[in-house]
Amino acid sequence: MSRSRTITITVKKKTGDAFDAILQAPPKMMPDATINNDGWWLFTGPHGKSQLKFNENKSLGILDYQFIDEESTWNVPMRVVSNGDFSDVVITLNKPDELTDAQFDQRISEIGDMVVSMKNIIESY
Repeated sequence: MSRSRTITITVKKKTGDAFDAILQAPPKMMPDATINNDGWWLFTGPHGKSQLKFNENKSLGILDYQFIDEESTWNVPMRVVSNGDFSDVVITLNKPDELTDAQFDQRISEIGDMVVSMKNIIESY
């Protein structure tokens, strides 16, 4: 059985604004992030050369993405859900086969820190 972890954050933004802010967040989170013609964000992450691509559907609040670095590939379901004047951002992280349980636990900790940064970026958008 594969391990997973779901992280939910509530942000002080309406759903459409939160959605747009997330799509614009990579260069604010990784200073060297650039986007190529195929929609991939390219940058240097904690585990080397990395790339990220969103597969979004704004009307449904879907912001799934694929993240690839030098150690692993992640297919991440992410949703932006309306919560009145706020939004809930729900991210489910499934352990990539190539990572050990200890590596997955370490990544979850790192991602938790990144989510805090993302929340601040969304709320200042």
